[in-house]
Amino acid sequence: MLEGLLALLVFQLVGEGLARLLHLPIPGPVLGLLGLFAVLRARPHWIERLRPTAEALHSHLALMFVPAGVGVVMFLPRLRAEWLPIVVALLVSTSVGLVVTAWVAHRLAPESAQEDES
Repeated sequence: MLEGLLALLVFQLVGEGLARLLHLPIPGPVLGLLGLFAVLRARPHWIERLRPTAEALHSHLALMFVPAGVGVVMFLPRLRAEWLPIVVALLVSTSVGLVVTAWVAHRLAPESAQEDES
């Protein structure tokens, strides 16, 4: 398990280094995850070596939400004071995201599927 955890941390470190070195607007951990994905596609036998670590992290995934919960409790007075703009921002951003996603999906759909709908 230690080997798997070390591999995950190395990929995150490499991703972070690339993001900072190349001044990319993509977070380092995302680049590391893409690198890990590429390596696992090229060497599928590594999946079994990382499986115990992934399962251990997955079984404790709920702990990852503790900091977010603490942040909500910590800023509860501010959330109470500014609940309306927060709710409006959430609703608008979710709606815009849904509309843009639907538009992109419609534009990328094969023409035969679009003709079937007409």
